[in-house]
Amino acid sequence: MAANDWLQQSLATLASHRTFSWFAANDVCFWEFFVFRVRHALNMMLPNSPRSDEVEHLLRNAQLRDALEPLFDESINRVNVHVMTTGAENDFLESMLEWERAPILPICEWFQPKLELPHPDDLNDQQVRDYLYQTVGRLYEKHVVLDFTDHLTDRQLYCIIYRDILPSHEKMIRRQSNYLHWDCANTDGDPDAWLRYYANEDERQMWAEETEGYLPPVDDPPYPRDLPRAPL
Repeated sequence: MAANDWLQQSLATLASHRTFSWFAANDVCFWEFFVFRVRHALNMMLPNSPRSDEVEHLLRNAQLRDALEPLFDESINRVNVHVMTTGAENDFLESMLEWERAPILPICEWFQPKLELPHPDDLNDQQVRDYLYQTVGRLYEKHVVLDFTDHLTDRQLYCIIYRDILPSHEKMIRRQSNYLHWDCANTDGDPDAWLRYYANEDERQMWAEETEGYLPPVDDPPYPRDLPRAPL
């Protein structure tokens, strides 16, 4: 099949898709979106190529928007077709769809069997330390990352995991690039630990200007640790 014929067939398939009809009827920007994408696909297609990755992305885009149609909200309107490639847009839409479909479970139930820890009062200091580092590693395997921990003793951090993190109901998203970051410096709503140990000078000054609150002196965290990290 000639490249041009294949493109026409692919676009006809897209045009017959019910998502196409829905957006055509409901979104005044739809035609601008469609014409822009088709023009881009034509520009990208090589004269002798029987297929175009861009058209494949277009068809995948229609499938994703179709799946998101019952969940439609203003988030889809954040997609700027003049800035994003279709592949990048599809990645964004796939992350939205995965978020919508992800179950909400206590973090302890993300594990099979359920992750259960001994009560802190039943452990001596060495046992607390052993359980702590084992559990941090297991949480990281599920893409749960503990941030700002170096002001806490091992027992304090273990208690946060036992009391706050494991019972917390969260979206269990399996996407490889997704991480759940747990802020251990602001567990009680008091910004003192973050301001004292972790905030840079710009962040400290911005906080002081916005809140007119007291700035604690800068200090080094007393319990530095080498825990797994992940991008925010």
